[in-house]
Parts: sequence; C-alpha cells; structure tokens
Amino acid sequence: MIGAVMRRPRSLQATAALFLSPMVLALAVVAVWPLARTIWFGFTDASLTAPADYTLVGLANYLEVYDGAWYGVLADPQWWQALRNTLVFAAASVTAETVLGVGMALVLNARFPGRGLVRAAVLVPWAIPTVVSAKMWAWMLHDQFGIINAGAMALGLIDRPMAWLASSDTAMLSVILVDVWKTTPFVALLTLAALQTVPRDCYEAARVDGIPPWRVFLHITLPLIRPALAVAVVFRLLDALRVFDVVYVMTGEAEATMTLSIHARQQLVQFQDMGYGSASATLLFLVIGLVTVAYLAVLRPDRAASGQRMAGHAGEAGG
Repeated sequence: MIGAVMRRPRSLQATAALFLSPMVLALAVVAVWPLARTIWFGFTDASLTAPADYTLVGLANYLEVYDGAWYGVLADPQWWQALRNTLVFAAASVTAETVLGVGMALVLNARFPGRGLVRAAVLVPWAIPTVVSAKMWAWMLHDQFGIINAGAMALGLIDRPMAWLASSDTAMLSVILVDVWKTTPFVALLTLAALQTVPRDCYEAARVDGIPPWRVFLHITLPLIRPALAVAVVFRLLDALRVFDVVYVMTGEAEATMTLSIHARQQLVQFQDMGYGSASATLLFLVIGLVTVAYLAVLRPDRAASGQRMAGHAGEAGG
C-alpha cells in the first residue's frame, strides 16, 4: 500500500515530464540555441557576409587594450549612451504606464452606462500593431505636416513648428509618450482583471466604517492587486528594456534615442560585424537579466512584509 502511494507521485512526475518535453524541446530550438550561438559569436571576429569564417578573439569584442587605448563594446561611448537611453526609456515609460494603467482600471471597474463600449475602446491603441502606431505618430509629430504642431500653433502653445523627433531635447520624450499611449491599456487590462477578483465585502465594510477612499485603495485594493500588478510591471519592464520597433520607426538610429537593441542591430546588420554585434546583444541580455533580478529581489521582501501585515490583521480580527 505504501509502495503504491510512493510510486504514484513518480508516475505523475514522469507523465508531467512527458507532456512538457515538446514545449521544452521547442523552447530549446527557438530560444536556447540562438542565444547560445549569439554568446559564442561574441567571442569571435565573424562577419555577417561570412559567418562560418571566423577565429576566436576572446574578450576583444567586449573590452581590450591596444597601444594604450581601450577598444570593445564596453569602451564604446555610443553603447553607454544607448544604455542610458534604454534605462531612461524603461523607467519613465513603465512608471507612467503603471500609474495611468491603475487609474484607468479603477475607472473601468466602476459601474456606469456604456462601460462595455469604453472598455473595448480603451484596448484599441494596444491592438494596433506597433509599427503602424509608431509611423502614425511619426506623421502626427512631423514638423511640417504634423497635426500636433498645427493644433499647438492654433491654440497658441507654440509660435513656430517644432521638430519633435529631430531635436535631441524632445525626441526621447516623444517616443516615451507614444509608448505610454500604446501599452497603458495592457497594464489596465491586467489590473482590471485583478480588481474584479477583490471581494465586494471589503469595500462594503470600509464604507460602513467611514474609511476614506484613498485609504481603502492603499490598504485594501493595492495589497490585493499587487501580485497581478507586479506581473504587469515585469512584462512591461522586459519589453521596455529590449525596445526596438517604436524607437527605430520614429527616430531611426539617432543617437539621442538609440537603445541597446538598435545599437546591436546597427553593429550586426549595418556594419556587418557579427562578432561585435553579438557581444552587444549578449550585454543587452545581461542588462535585462540583472534589472529583472534586481526588481524581483526588491519586490520579494515587500511581498513578505505585506503578507505578515495581512496575517497580523487577520489574527487581530480573529482575537
């Protein structure tokens, strides 16, 4: 009897492994193998025109000193500028999308006439392909033909057309705002799904006790939707750190908005330096991994403290 009980978990594990094996194999083919080749080529001098003809150069693509001068990706000022641009873009866009997405979800969670239509309309920016929306906004922000300049001049906000995407002062801000416009509905959708799982009894009890709405949000709503919100932030953070399409379509390879993905593409495709481009892409992978791990490390103690507070409140209620 005991042996049968012990054999059953093993058989379940074997069955689970059998069902997961096709997915693991597909993941290895489409993700692990290309990543491993990219890391490998980062240690070579391969070119895009002859990828099979290469020699190992060690860490030369990353950093080396020759005749007293430093060379490699880590000594490239353009790469460091791309890193700063990427971190600024990720921090600003994800923060704005989180705040606006939560606010939008709170509005959509309320009961009002036409709520279903408004919910459908809110998802339109997210449903539009990124390349299409980026090109659409690029035309709207055009300095000569754009409707943004025409509207701002008609309202007296500016006295002459502005080159929103050509100026280093406004290009990054413009790209960030376009990304926020497009992806805020994604955060709102996940947050709305979490809000609909919050028991209504919590709000009824708070209303009876006369608790202000802002305290209800901070002490009831936010702790209960925090897991879903953390998932949304992680997904958006990963997308923002490897952003390529919206920036490349709107500003090309402009240094003021160049991200790590665009830098890697420039080295790999335009300059056809497969080794240098692979090293840049590998560093992008490491940056994404480090930022994600740091975010999860910061989030974990906060979740543990939140759980202890909720357990304490439950114990006090039970006593």
